[in-house]
Amino acid sequence: MVFSFACKKLDEKPISTVTPDNFGNSVLQIEAAYAGSVNYLWNYWEGYGYAYGAFVNDDQLNNGDLNIPDDNADDLWNRHYSALLNINNALGSIKKGNIKGETQETLDGLEAQGKFLRAHNYFMLVRMFGGVPLITEDTPDPILNPMARASVADVYALIVSDLTFAAAHLPVSWPGAPGKPTSGAAKGILAKVYLTMATYPLHETSNYQKAADVALEVINSNVYHLVDSVSEVFSLANKYGPEMMWSYNSTYDDIATDPEIWTGAEYFEAWGDAAVDTSFEHRWPDQKRKQAYLFTDWVDDQGHPLHYTDFPEETPFCKKFFYYISEDDFMGYSSIVNYPIIRFADVLLIYAEAANMASAGGTAPQTAVDAINKVINRANGFTPNAGHPLLTTAMTKAAFDAAVIQERSWELMFENSDRWFDICRKRILNDPNVTVRASDRANFTEDDYLFPIPQTDLRINKLLTQNPGYPAP
Repeated sequence: MVFSFACKKLDEKPISTVTPDNFGNSVLQIEAAYAGSVNYLWNYWEGYGYAYGAFVNDDQLNNGDLNIPDDNADDLWNRHYSALLNINNALGSIKKGNIKGETQETLDGLEAQGKFLRAHNYFMLVRMFGGVPLITEDTPDPILNPMARASVADVYALIVSDLTFAAAHLPVSWPGAPGKPTSGAAKGILAKVYLTMATYPLHETSNYQKAADVALEVINSNVYHLVDSVSEVFSLANKYGPEMMWSYNSTYDDIATDPEIWTGAEYFEAWGDAAVDTSFEHRWPDQKRKQAYLFTDWVDDQGHPLHYTDFPEETPFCKKFFYYISEDDFMGYSSIVNYPIIRFADVLLIYAEAANMASAGGTAPQTAVDAINKVINRANGFTPNAGHPLLTTAMTKAAFDAAVIQERSWELMFENSDRWFDICRKRILNDPNVTVRASDRANFTEDDYLFPIPQTDLRINKLLTQNPGYPAP
């Protein structure tokens, strides 16, 4: 056989050749680039599939101590910029007119998908690192043309512009393709962007009203609503709605990281990677949501009830990302649970915070109270709970704001690192009355609110500067 094939003349005629100049001449190529960009961020054991350790210094995960290492989140920096390369190449192809024979509506929709994804990447980057190099489809090769860090304000300006375009040109839904971003998701994230811009580091308080207005558009659209039972929010039946607005998508063809990271050895001998801090559990009032989101109790093989103090790790664990898959999937190291980026409960809490802070009065407005009480009511199983009562308009603006931030901590635990970003934008990392452990505060400095710029990038690009408190090469 070897000699037979060796004597054959191979006359290869390539059907097509894709080069940087002609890339992106079809809808399929553009969407493949977008899918690839998300794959950098959400992959099996890679990206945010196993990135909880970068945010271990919040007050939810165990073993955080505010000794943030010099390489913290380096992988996420690299993955976001790899994703942005895909996205910007695709947007550049659209801008060049490489796609022929498609309607303007189709082209606008493709551009909107790309701008949505670009905004998501920069929103994550700017909250982790502050001002970053701002690369778009119009930027010359950043390797040949090194860039300094853009200002935080400039990064947010691009994010707002991209999300505004996305909200105007994305559809309400994608029949048959539920993992794609929608106009509602763009508005939900835009509301969160405005809320963040109203707080640290920009402190542009006029954005409170913008956040409230955009969040209210989502609420009044009647496209989304809370899942009635808090124990079903993360069930597989609800992974694409009515509450989930946009998530990192997991299927059997592209599964999520092993669910064993989310629970301890008592649960089918899992690994106990992402243990929950016991003080976080202690602060959480007894309610149905706590039972649904936190893994605190278990019955062993002999039928003995166990509390987490009986677990080998002596800590609780996060239940919401593993409890709803089958035992076969769990034991087979596979999960098809989605990882939420924005969901309707988040939008209600964004509205509650923004509407309260934008109000002229000294007490919480009724609309803000109504929004957060929908989340609290569901958390309590729609029954009165003295340990976690509904909020009222009698609360001062400051007390209501603190209650919203606390509600976000419980409702959104471990979702897209929201707790860390809330702690940073509200500047409460060192507040003993609000959040973190005393052992953490012993190591606190103001520099802890940002992560370090990767050393490799600082060596390659001499125009980059390091964040305060971290070494430069």
